[in-house]
Amino acid sequence: MPGHEIIVLGASAGGVEALCRLVAVLPADLPAAVFVVLHVPANGKSVLPQILSRAGPVPATHARDGEPIKQGHVYIAPPDHHLLIHRGVIEVIRGPRENGHRPAVDPLFRTAAQSHGARVVGAVLSGALDDGTAGLVAIKERGGVALVQDPLDALVDSMPRSALDHLAVDACLSAEALGAELARLARAPVSEPSPPVKSRMRQEVAAAEMDPHQLGRQDHPGTPSAFACPECHGVLWEIHDGALVRYRCRVGHAYSPETMVADHSASVEGALWAALRALEENGALTGRMRDQATARGLNAAARRFAARAAAAYEHAEVLRRMLLQSPPRLSGEDQPDAVPYAADG
Repeated sequence: MPGHEIIVLGASAGGVEALCRLVAVLPADLPAAVFVVLHVPANGKSVLPQILSRAGPVPATHARDGEPIKQGHVYIAPPDHHLLIHRGVIEVIRGPRENGHRPAVDPLFRTAAQSHGARVVGAVLSGALDDGTAGLVAIKERGGVALVQDPLDALVDSMPRSALDHLAVDACLSAEALGAELARLARAPVSEPSPPVKSRMRQEVAAAEMDPHQLGRQDHPGTPSAFACPECHGVLWEIHDGALVRYRCRVGHAYSPETMVADHSASVEGALWAALRALEENGALTGRMRDQATARGLNAAARRFAARAAAAYEHAEVLRRMLLQSPPRLSGEDQPDAVPYAADG
């Protein structure tokens, strides 16, 4: 009877340290394939495979599109590409960003759940915001095992805490204990059949793959919301996964709650900077018109332009003070990602 032969791991800030501690405990003859998504910049050359290969006995490489899945191997999502899993084969694709990231954790977890059901074990490790929570919900829907790194053991605890807040995980452990538990589960037989795949899961997997049939459908998972996608500005559909509310647009961009708030906050700041620039330019332009009117002896026009310039600069000063103030941050938002990559060249 097969065991839990598919292990999927998701991490962000602080994830390199957690992954190194975890893989150090895995046995060389691990009867499972391990798939890793770590949030990394789109540009640059990742060296995470070398780091994890040195940290533990299981070899690690970047995943290649169309590569067959082999046990006893760690597959890592390359920069700027999602890592997806199908029956016996790997897909590497530049699909729409999820939670502002490519690679993102949720697409990996969701495709693993769809294709391998109860034989999947997913673990969310150290990281900021909430990528991975929806993916763990999908794994549990299909009868798989959901684990998280103990927030007290994580360098950045937001991702593990989000998972703990939104679903009943099977275990909450330190990174080393997670490695030991994964090794045990890989050999533990899976006796219960997998629950059927929900249509919503199929639709979301198709969206991640940019399936043209899914993009052209009129029925999308969830219900239309009043909010626009922070990336493409299209309509967002609101999806409920138990206690978790999240969003997805027509072309596949997806957001969990904390990421949605963070991205909209960034959009608001961008709009404020644009408004400040426009007001400063307006003040400079009307000031120049005032000076020209004064030189020509048009005193009434000069007074009107002077009043407009003063108003523009007054409004600009209000915006400037707002931008100089630090807004309240979400848990883990101010933590930089620990990213193992080297710039090309």
